[in-house]
Amino acid sequence: MKTTPSLAILLACSFAFIIVQLDVTIVNVALPEIGRELHAGVSQLQWVVDAYTLGFAVFLLSAGAIGDRFGSRTVFLAGFALFTLASLACAMAPDALTLNLARATQGVGAALLVPSSLAILNAVYAHDRPMLAKAIAWWTAAGGVSIAAGPVLGGLLMSAFGWRSIFWVNIPICVIGFWLTLRVVPAIRHGGAARHFDIPGQLLAVIALTAFIGAVIEVHALGLTHAAVIGAFVVALVAGALFLQVERRSESPMLPLKLFRLTGFTPAVLFGVFVNFAYYGVIFILSFYLQQVRGFSVLHAGLIFLPLTGTFLFANIASGWLQARVGSRRPMIIGGLIGASGYALLAVFGISETASFWAMLPGLALIPAGMGLAVPAMTTAILASVERSQGGTASAVLNTARQVGGAMGVAIYGALVAAPATAAILSGIHIALALSTALLLAGALLATFTHFNQGEKLCHS
Repeated sequence: MKTTPSLAILLACSFAFIIVQLDVTIVNVALPEIGRELHAGVSQLQWVVDAYTLGFAVFLLSAGAIGDRFGSRTVFLAGFALFTLASLACAMAPDALTLNLARATQGVGAALLVPSSLAILNAVYAHDRPMLAKAIAWWTAAGGVSIAAGPVLGGLLMSAFGWRSIFWVNIPICVIGFWLTLRVVPAIRHGGAARHFDIPGQLLAVIALTAFIGAVIEVHALGLTHAAVIGAFVVALVAGALFLQVERRSESPMLPLKLFRLTGFTPAVLFGVFVNFAYYGVIFILSFYLQQVRGFSVLHAGLIFLPLTGTFLFANIASGWLQARVGSRRPMIIGGLIGASGYALLAVFGISETASFWAMLPGLALIPAGMGLAVPAMTTAILASVERSQGGTASAVLNTARQVGGAMGVAIYGALVAAPATAAILSGIHIALALSTALLLAGALLATFTHFNQGEKLCHS
């Protein structure tokens, strides 16, 4: 394939990841204004955020299997279309219930976009592994920058146009991505005979993940011993066990369990869970700390996160360059160690009632630098460990695990800072940062003792 079409395909895939990641964080700064206009209470506002994450996480496995069954390009186009319509519904929502349903639909659109975009990149660069590593690095950089820029962009849009503008901004990005896909992305045929659609597996996966993530989300509000929380965990456990039984016996499973027996697959997935648990949880509590403890405005708090944006970008680019020379394992190890150093520095120097921005800066710079090096390498290792026809399913497993990890991080770290006293909040933040440091160190150690198959063979030499 010629260079120009390949770059256009990468751009289309990057547009998809930009809107998916942007909508994770851009909405947070708008919640107070949404509450006032739509007369929504705290629990309803919480679901403005959580409905998107839930819809995204529970349909990722389904989307991966659908992409492998019907073709990545078709599912990718459907994801753009659904995300556009859902964003339109969000922007025009007359009440909180409509907004939350539209946010959940956005999550489903995001689930269609992410695994299919990775499967497209994997197919386009299948015969050029060094270029695949670089393409994934640029794709990850687009998402990393957009998730870091979300609070800043949201504050700017709100101050100029109101909260509905944070959803209108998605539409031109989706339209451009859809148009580019129609023009430059080829019809990608996955190898092997067409398989039957695993309806029981799809339903059980949705039930298990919905119940589990919903229970984790509600632990803070209802308490761990509340009947609804306990019941949801029981439903998740039963549905999850049934799901494994169905997949084990199915001739055409949605989630081929043999993937977890492949060298490097399970360690890379666990690495992704550790990274998202730490990052999403810490970003949540830092937003809380900056606004509640330090008293910064929403826009001021968002601007403090700006170092994340630039560091993500440069680290992602460096990851592609490094993988092309040394493979996937070393960037994961180095990234884990750098990220752990960032969390540790933030805990020691950056969190107090009087800490300056300059005291926070080293930690804020190193955390995304570590992620930026590690995540593209981890993603490449996942794709390189499976057959090309299972690229959508493999990437869906990875991203589902990461979303579940992120939801757990927000819920658990949120509980640590729920106390009203400033001293208790600061203590909770330090505990969370210590746990994040330990998780990233565990990820680096895991990568150290894992061989990542073809992920180590990205060099021509």
